[in-house]
Amino acid sequence: MQDTIHSQILIALLIALRPLARVLLRAGIGHREFNEVSKAAFVDVATKDYGLRGRPTNISRVAVMTGLTRKEVRRIRDKNESGENIGGTRGTPMGVLLHQWYTEPDFLNPDGTPLDLPFDGSNNSFSELVRRFGGDIPPGAMRTELVRIGVVEELINGRLRPLKRNVSKNEMHDRLIDGLTVVIYPALVALVNNTDNESSSPTWVMRTASTSRVRENDVPRVRRISSDRLTDFVESIIDDLFVAYETLHDDDLTESSDKSVGVGVFYFEEKKSESHFFDKT
Repeated sequence: MQDTIHSQILIALLIALRPLARVLLRAGIGHREFNEVSKAAFVDVATKDYGLRGRPTNISRVAVMTGLTRKEVRRIRDKNESGENIGGTRGTPMGVLLHQWYTEPDFLNPDGTPLDLPFDGSNNSFSELVRRFGGDIPPGAMRTELVRIGVVEELINGRLRPLKRNVSKNEMHDRLIDGLTVVIYPALVALVNNTDNESSSPTWVMRTASTSRVRENDVPRVRRISSDRLTDFVESIIDDLFVAYETLHDDDLTESSDKSVGVGVFYFEEKKSESHFFDKT
């Protein structure tokens, strides 16, 4: 029975991670970086939440709980305690390649700008750049992907020109960061509360309304109406409620601790190839 529950949780996790993987890949973040962040989160929670008598959990217990080696736990804890930026981990092969194209002297013009590189050649070529900084990725595959995502241009003479030094747009970065911190994080905090058998906190509302029977040509209208009504709900009802409570005790001079509260609502559509939400089996 326990194995079945464990398997079901992992399947649900896989479903939830697929759209996250999609948006992270779009932002140029690969499994290597995600894995490092994931390990840091597991070590941090195991250290802080499972200690005895108010003390942090020891390294051996953290290793047992997380499945990491004690050496790895110690490395991650030292990194967390030192305040080292988790973003310093090595990026995807595409991101590393672009960075080197803009910084490695062998691939720069005298004025410091990146060279237009021929695809083949032993020196100052794109293939050489990939061999040196692209890991085990074949040069042809690297060229195809960089051109596809619009960060490299193939010129008429066959040379390759970098158009920018990262693999995603700043606007998309901002949306991703906002989505992870003000939508995904609060939703997961609510999930933690609602699945904690030892918590004295009441269950928090987590609701969705959905249907699998909207015709394709009606979806744009449903999307627009849902967006308008959800925006109105948040801005005209919930936000006004919060403002009222923010000012409720303005005349009260006694000290009291403040607590952050929030309400999240959202609209979504599933891809037909990933229709898990309505799968009741």
